[in-house]
Amino acid sequence: MAKPSAYPPLDSLVDLACRDGVDIRPTLLRVITDLYVQKPAHNAEEETQFVELARGLIDAVDAATLAVVADKLAAYPAAPAAILGRLGISAARPVAPATTPTVAKPAVRTDLLEAFFAASTDERRLILSNLDVEAERAARLTPASSEVIRRLENAALQRNPGEFSRMLERVLGVSRTLAERITRDSSGEPLVVAVRALGMPAAVLHRVLLFLNPAIGQSVERVYDLARLYDELAPSAAEHMLTVWRQTAGQSPPAHASVHWDDERRDARSLSSPARYHSDRARVPQPSRTKTAGN
Repeated sequence: MAKPSAYPPLDSLVDLACRDGVDIRPTLLRVITDLYVQKPAHNAEEETQFVELARGLIDAVDAATLAVVADKLAAYPAAPAAILGRLGISAARPVAPATTPTVAKPAVRTDLLEAFFAASTDERRLILSNLDVEAERAARLTPASSEVIRRLENAALQRNPGEFSRMLERVLGVSRTLAERITRDSSGEPLVVAVRALGMPAAVLHRVLLFLNPAIGQSVERVYDLARLYDELAPSAAEHMLTVWRQTAGQSPPAHASVHWDDERRDARSLSSPARYHSDRARVPQPSRTKTAGN
């Protein structure tokens, strides 16, 4: 029996177009190609997936996008011959031995956020699988505390996506809009990326998937598929994607997440503390205790 591919076939790729009125195919082709050439080599499965993806997009994008992609692949020694031929590039490219390739610092992919959210499940997995090399250059993040994980799980068990989003916003250091997109995404890959970066235990993730979003929790197959993605996804790749999300949205990571989480508790305690109570009470006019002549 043949071993199933880690990535399902991309049969629907040619039909990818105009989601929410925006054609993401040019952006997706640029992103996938850019990520692909960051790896010095690919195994047979990765190359097959890239060829299928690129082949489906090449015939559907504009000339400017094709020119950008052709330039990147022409300079990549391990570019697939099938894609080079489709782009009109000879596979027998001359290599200048005296030229030492310069490894440039990867720029922030301002288009990766939208490309990832607009992509299908299969395409998202392919993007994530090509992040691991760049992720080695990314700064490692401190895992979330057990208290943060507990509060995220409680919000999910209470089926409270609004509270879950607010907590993600704080602990990830992303915008409220992005935190809500992660929480409410009906496919679930962004949520897996977020909690992988936080270091959430797999058992907790399973409960979150079952309760947080009905579109996910009602499908046993989807829950198992996302659990597999969590196991396969390198923490460094998840952290790199989170860094891209922050930089794209102009956000900064929280300096001290524990302080953010305790702020709400301290505010609540201060409201119920005796000192605050007496201070507030002193400002409230008290009824006069002076006896009148008639009493």
